[in-house]
Amino acid sequence: MMGGELLAAATLDAVVGDPRWFPHPVRGMGIVIGWCDMHVRRMACHPTLLRGAGLALALSLPLFVFVLSHEAIARADRVTWWFGSLLTIGGAWTTLAGRDLWDHVRAVRAQLEQGNLPGARRAVGMIVGRDTDQLSQEELARATIETIAESTSDGIIAPLFYLALGGAPLALAYKAVNTLDSMVGHKDERHIDFGWASARLDDLVNWIPARISAALIILTAAVVMKEPRRIRTGWRVLWRDGRKHPSPNSGRPEAAMAGSLGIQLGGINLYQGVPDDRPLLGQGGRQPDLRDIRAASRIMIGVSALGVTLGVGLLCLV
Repeated sequence: MMGGELLAAATLDAVVGDPRWFPHPVRGMGIVIGWCDMHVRRMACHPTLLRGAGLALALSLPLFVFVLSHEAIARADRVTWWFGSLLTIGGAWTTLAGRDLWDHVRAVRAQLEQGNLPGARRAVGMIVGRDTDQLSQEELARATIETIAESTSDGIIAPLFYLALGGAPLALAYKAVNTLDSMVGHKDERHIDFGWASARLDDLVNWIPARISAALIILTAAVVMKEPRRIRTGWRVLWRDGRKHPSPNSGRPEAAMAGSLGIQLGGINLYQGVPDDRPLLGQGGRQPDLRDIRAASRIMIGVSALGVTLGVGLLCLV
């Protein structure tokens, strides 16, 4: 992949986003995963068999996506160089989710600015898995900022990382892993065995991007907020609290965001009525509010721009 192709894909994402009419590859991956999740249970019910089937799915789907996309681009290249380039740009575009994240956050922000809590709860419910029907304004702000931090990592920086490392095929394979984790990588009774491999693989592929994202959040926040001292507080909270999160990766960008904004994230979330007490990140900071959603949104844009710049620069160097 060339630097110009990455820049074109990022521009396409910023302008077009994720139109619902477009046959997005992730939706196709979701159909395959859903089919497997349903039909495997008809053939296997023992935990060991489910874990084996889950491992096979976790390894085979990303590999299939990589091989299929790589072969499609190679065949297009043999037809003419610009056809292969267009296919590369299109594939890379579908791996990026910056505009989609921005649109969802903007919808939450608009409802909160109008004082419409029911509308804000519905908007937040589009981007989080927790129960939202009873969330206060502070809890809505917390949920939104946590999502901005986590999605900046796995929806923007991680795809950019894999695009720079292995082009559109590797980034699409990453999206397959990410989709597997979001659909079956849960610790509930249904997925604890079938989804264990997907969850572990997702932890592995996000390990480096999550830490890059945390660093970029801290550096960008200092510029966006025009306060260089935020670098020190951001690093301090990241170092102290980043590892407290149940996920080996999500806590890093969330802690970086909490420290950079001087707020406290984490606490009790409800999932289908069941409380889940998450460790506090940025403990002692103030409760987040609407102004922090605005600041986190600007940080997300800055991190995206910096990530694209670094990716394009790296590809131009090699």
